[in-house]
Amino acid sequence: MPRHPAQPDDEDDDLTNCVPFSGLARYERQMPIHQISYYLCGEIREPHHYTDLFYTLRTASETDMIYLHLNSPGGEFDTGLQIINNIRASEAHVVTVLEARAFSMAAFIFLSGDELVVHDNCQLMFHTYSGSLDGRGSEQQAQVAAVSSWFEKMMTRLCSPFLSDSEIGRILKGSDVWMDSDGVRQRLMRMQRAQTQAGRRRVTKKD
Repeated sequence: MPRHPAQPDDEDDDLTNCVPFSGLARYERQMPIHQISYYLCGEIREPHHYTDLFYTLRTASETDMIYLHLNSPGGEFDTGLQIINNIRASEAHVVTVLEARAFSMAAFIFLSGDELVVHDNCQLMFHTYSGSLDGRGSEQQAQVAAVSSWFEKMMTRLCSPFLSDSEIGRILKGSDVWMDSDGVRQRLMRMQRAQTQAGRRRVTKKD
């Protein structure tokens, strides 16, 4: 039998019998948000002075914000490296704030934040490590080779692309690299533009 087209009354019946969609529901989870500030002022000392900072970074949750305000000429390399590793391992959003100067190890700490904030009239300075050696000549040569290779890897991981390859090379050869607040901001803006362009390229490839 041929199928007859639906009459207006049939359409009204279909609309009346439609069950309204009720599957969308709202689920909400509330979590405490903590904002914690530390002021790294003056010379960076031995690691045991910073255990409270280490513990806070390690135990913070993803909703926490930790601010590290920097005004330091640098200091103990091992302490700075432990601070950096704890920043990178933290689930919190870590904001490093350049408030006056950050030289040497303090400059590395500044670049390790998830978010970098720069005040006016500040300075950043990078240079290679310094230290003293003990032991036989062969031991000193082996130590210099090992430390030099390790420092080069660490510096490339922490400073690239904020510093160019040529600047990193100059630092490893003994030069100091200085910049003021304007120079720091220009580099951060350049990095942000590069990340945005890279994100656009990834989206284009997916399309």
